[in-house]
Amino acid sequence: MVPARIPRTVTLTSSTRSALSTPHVPGGSIHARPRHLRRRGALAAAATTLAVLCAGQTLAAPQAAAAPAPAAAREARTSTASEVHTAQDAVARAIAGALTDPAWRARVRRAALTSDEVAVTALADGALRTTLAAADRRIAAAKGLAPDVGPLLRLRLGDPSMRGALTAGTAPWVAAATSDDGPVTAYDSAGRTHTLDARKAPARPVYVVDIDGSRALAAGLDVLHEELARQGVRSADPAATEPAQTRASAAAAGFWTTRISAVSLSDDQEPWIKGDAEIYTLVTGFGHDGKVRVDPVDMPYLDNDGTVYRPRQILVNWSSYKYSLADAVMMEEDGSTNYRDLAKAIAAVLLTVTDQGAYIPLVNAVLDAIPDDWWTDDPDYVDSWYTLARTDDGTRYGARGNGWMTLEPYFVQEL
Repeated sequence: MVPARIPRTVTLTSSTRSALSTPHVPGGSIHARPRHLRRRGALAAAATTLAVLCAGQTLAAPQAAAAPAPAAAREARTSTASEVHTAQDAVARAIAGALTDPAWRARVRRAALTSDEVAVTALADGALRTTLAAADRRIAAAKGLAPDVGPLLRLRLGDPSMRGALTAGTAPWVAAATSDDGPVTAYDSAGRTHTLDARKAPARPVYVVDIDGSRALAAGLDVLHEELARQGVRSADPAATEPAQTRASAAAAGFWTTRISAVSLSDDQEPWIKGDAEIYTLVTGFGHDGKVRVDPVDMPYLDNDGTVYRPRQILVNWSSYKYSLADAVMMEEDGSTNYRDLAKAIAAVLLTVTDQGAYIPLVNAVLDAIPDDWWTDDPDYVDSWYTLARTDDGTRYGARGNGWMTLEPYFVQEL
């Protein structure tokens, strides 16, 4: 069996939090705030100080600050998570109720034991399939994705330790992989609810209803790119292997890039109920026109914490940038991100940042743009890298201390 993938966020202790005020500079970086201290006011003050220490200079231009979001926008953002979680919970109840059918129960058990993730909508039939298909469309709409994105619902066994009991015939419960901030509600086939500890996997097998993170992220990054461009922020298509502007660059023989030769993220303490979390990075800098640009980079290979990956992936295409410096903010898709709203929020802040004739780090502006309520669970901030340089050749540690990348200059030769 393929081992369950581990999400990439770290829960830091109080002693670690206190260290945030002390510079820690391995490879030119320092720690940033932990996940559970996600408050915009604290970030704006602390991260600006950290950026100055990291860059080794006082910024000539002030960092952009996010304007307060109107009440309607805040409600829309809150409703995204609510819509997704409500749909997943309804699916969990429906699947649990259908387990009274011996044929369906056996089909699901066989699929859960032989696959890391089960495309549960395709597995179902009849009225249940109609219910799951409707929930799929509802989730896609809530996330700002096109209705033809395909089935997003997935079902998996909550923890590998449950395999023995499920194989032995213990009746499973069903739960939705919603927020990790509280207890887990599971349903049995009679419709009864059971409250489970999010930090300790139960002995009874539990099917977890979740979202196909890979499919959602791929579609979401396309939406992010399109919406950023619509809002006036230049952005390279994340699906393109070679952005169009590189083919028209002044360097006719090719172009310089920064390539990731190795990358690793730290261990986490995520609960058993949370499943796959897909990693992506927003690379930001100033384009040749002096305006801020955001280039999304999908990193689908980052499956497990504590593992060193050697992707040889291009992170920054320098032919797209005016300066030989750029920033990177690494995030994880964790279920209830509305990519269209995310793009609008980022664009609203970044469009206020103007070229001052010297490079201005943009990490703080990107993090400030993410609405307060999104820090609760999704999208999750993983780490950030200030002032990546075209000449970087070696290991750079993230500002948050949650990851590192070994970078190298790489020249892409024209055919």
